[in-house]
Amino acid sequence: MSDTDVVVTGIGATTPLGGTAPETWQALLDGDIGVTANDADWVDKYELPSRIKAALKVEPTEVLSRVEARRLDRCQQVALVAAREAWADAGSPEVDLERLGAFVGTGIGGAMTLLGQDDLLETEGLRKVAVMTVPMLMPNGPAAAVGLWVKARGGVHAPVSACAAGAEGIAWAHRMIVDGDVDIAIAGGAEACITAIPVAGFCQMRAMSTRNDDPRTASRPFDLNREGFVLGEGAGMMVLERRDHAVARGAKIYGRLAGVGMSNDAYHITAPEPDGEGSSRAIAKALRTAGLTRQDVVHVNAHATSTPVGDLAESKTILRSIGEHAVVTANKSMTGHLLGASGAVEGIATLLAVKNDIIPGTRNVFDLDPAIGVDVATENRSMKVDAAINDSFGFGGHNVALLFTKD
Repeated sequence: MSDTDVVVTGIGATTPLGGTAPETWQALLDGDIGVTANDADWVDKYELPSRIKAALKVEPTEVLSRVEARRLDRCQQVALVAAREAWADAGSPEVDLERLGAFVGTGIGGAMTLLGQDDLLETEGLRKVAVMTVPMLMPNGPAAAVGLWVKARGGVHAPVSACAAGAEGIAWAHRMIVDGDVDIAIAGGAEACITAIPVAGFCQMRAMSTRNDDPRTASRPFDLNREGFVLGEGAGMMVLERRDHAVARGAKIYGRLAGVGMSNDAYHITAPEPDGEGSSRAIAKALRTAGLTRQDVVHVNAHATSTPVGDLAESKTILRSIGEHAVVTANKSMTGHLLGASGAVEGIATLLAVKNDIIPGTRNVFDLDPAIGVDVATENRSMKVDAAINDSFGFGGHNVALLFTKD
C-alpha cells in the first residue's frame, strides 16, 4: 500500500438494468435481464433481422434539465448522467481544477444526431439543421460534456477504441495519475446508438442475435448455441484519485485500481486473434503494473459478447493469462452489449465484486460450450475476491485489462 496508489472513490452508471450504479449492481445480483423487443418503425421499414435491444432503464431526460438535454446527443446525455452520479458519490469534492482530468471513451459517438440531422436536412432543408449538430455528433462530445461540467482543466481525453473505449478511458486516467499529471479524474465510457444504420451494419456482419421470439434469453455468453450480441446503451463512470489525495479529504474508498494493461492484436479489423495472444499481453501488463501474479487473480469479468468466435478466443486468453482457477462471469448476458460503455460498466461490476466478495452469475448459459474450458459462474458466487480483472476488446484489435484489488 502506497500513498501514490490509484483508488476509486466514486461510481456512477445508467444502463438497461438501472438508472444508477447501485441499481445496476443489484440487478446483476438479482439476475435481471435488460433485453426487450425493438418495436421502432425502422426495424420493420428496413426488414432488419435483429429485432431486440437493451435500452436504458431510465431515460436521461428524466435526470437532466430540458435545456441540457436539447444541446446534447443521447451519448453525451448518458455520459453526463453517470458522471454526475460518480462525482456526487465521491463527495462532490472541491479540488484544484488544474489537477483534475476527464477521460471518457466512446465507440461511435453521436450517431443519433448524425442520422437525425441528415434526415432533417433531406426532408426539411438547411434551416432545420441544429446549430449544435457538430458538437453533438463528434466522438469527443461525451468527454467534452463531462469535462465542461466538472471544469477539468488538467486535461480532457476521449479514447475512441470501439468496445474497449470505456475501459481505455479508465486506463488512461490511471496512467495520468501515476505519472503525476493529475491528482483526480472522472473516467469511463458512454454509448447510445440503437438506431437504423448501426443495427443494420452489425446485422450485415452477422454479429447480432436474431433470437427475436425470446429477447430475455438472446444474449448467451459462453453458451453452446450463442449466435450474436444484443445492442445496448448506457454509461459508466468512476472517480479515480491518488490515495493520499483521497485520504486527505476523508473520501470513502471502494478499492484500488492496481494495474492496467493495453495492447493490440494487429490481426484483423473485427476478428480477435484466435489464440488470445494479443489480449493476453494486456493482462500481463496489468499484472506487472499491479505487482501481482496470475495466481493472485481469482475472478475475471469477461468481455464475452455472445459471439461464437469472440467468446472462444477470450476463454483462451483467460486460460493462457490467468488459469483454470479464475471464476468467470459475463454481465452482457443481462445488460446486452453497451459497446464503448461496456468496459466502464463492467469495470464497476468488477470493483464491486472485489469490495463485496460476491460475483454475479452469468445468465442464459443453458448448455455451456465444452470448448470454452473456463469456470463460468452461472449463479452468484460468494467467495473471497481480493483481486479481479475486467477484460475489454474492440474492433481494430484493441485490448484493455483493468485489475482491481481491495484497498
